[in-house]
Amino acid sequence: MAAISGFPALAAALRERNYRTFSIGNILSHNGTWAQRTAVLWFTWEMTGSGFWLGLMTVADLLPVVFIGPVAGAIADRVNLLTMMKITQVLAAIQSVVLAVLTFTGMMTPELLFLLVLANGVILSFNQPARLAMVPHLIQRENLSAAIGINSMIFNSARATGPMISGVLIDAWGIAFAFVFNALSYVWFIGSLYLLRLSNPRSAKARTPAREVPSEIAEGFRYAVRHAGIGRMLVILSVVSICGRPYMELLSGFADEVFGRGAEGYAFMVSMTGIGAVAGGFWLAQRGQVTGLTSRVVLALLLLALALIGFAATNLFVFALACLLITGFAVIVIGVGEQTLLQNAVDPAMRGRVMSLYGMIGRGAPAIGAIVMGSLAEVLGFQAPVLGGAILLLILWWWAGQRHRGMAGTLEGERPT
Repeated sequence: MAAISGFPALAAALRERNYRTFSIGNILSHNGTWAQRTAVLWFTWEMTGSGFWLGLMTVADLLPVVFIGPVAGAIADRVNLLTMMKITQVLAAIQSVVLAVLTFTGMMTPELLFLLVLANGVILSFNQPARLAMVPHLIQRENLSAAIGINSMIFNSARATGPMISGVLIDAWGIAFAFVFNALSYVWFIGSLYLLRLSNPRSAKARTPAREVPSEIAEGFRYAVRHAGIGRMLVILSVVSICGRPYMELLSGFADEVFGRGAEGYAFMVSMTGIGAVAGGFWLAQRGQVTGLTSRVVLALLLLALALIGFAATNLFVFALACLLITGFAVIVIGVGEQTLLQNAVDPAMRGRVMSLYGMIGRGAPAIGAIVMGSLAEVLGFQAPVLGGAILLLILWWWAGQRHRGMAGTLEGERPT
């Protein structure tokens, strides 16, 4: 079937009932997630004034997936994905309620906040492979690229609006209300999950003994590493996640120490990154096809490196915002482009495990980068670590540019579902 692009590609994806219902539920849910993330990092900065603590909170949020992700991916390949999502969303809602109660009562400490963020990281480690693996069950194959792009637009629109909502709530009523808002957003999304009408989305692995899970995890690793396209894409994802993504977790420190703009400046910076990401997601969604996507991902590596150099080298707030707009665009073209290519190329029997690797690297590697950059920021200031990461991205761009034709051949072709 010929690929469609532009607005017809977006409309075709949204005409499918299950995908439309899922997307509507995601809108408020992602706004709540970004409102809570913004509140957690600002609360951390208020309590500690430490770049190391900012990195530590990111570790708590993102690193659990490194240890849990492979197991969660194997589980996702053998259970009902919709049930798995419902359970994890209920647990995440409870975590947000506990955050709100402890903040309302004045009992919150940096250590307690760390433990609660860690608990949420564990919950989302089980949620993410199920969420990623379920998308192809909601949409026809020819609309998959547009659907992933729409997901990105929703998520990254929330990256722009969620911090704004959080800023308003914090300024008007206090940090606890940002946590309440996130808890309510989970209720909204859980309701949308109950409206989905799916046949049981699980594979034949559900009938195999549970003792085979370790061998299935190893099988997934071997498959990903040996696949010429998937293995190299995961290398790109790893380096970008460690060297390019962590600047986002340091923005509260940049806002306060580098630019002297406080909470309002921080919200602007996060929102500008989100606006760029929305533009990147929209551009990918309206393409409606995977052909040529590998070369766009490689080009976005160069764009991200140059924008980060500009951001790290300036003390001008307006110019920094412009650079953040570009970084937001480039990060999404890389991340969502990779996800689309992986979903297109992966063997359906391996989907949960491969997408858990994608989630493990995408969530875990930024935690490593954030703690390293946060620690270096304590000694060198916030700008030097980001600049160093950007230089490493330039090296990655050169490496990927030598190999992108071979990757495209294995990632952009048709695979039966």
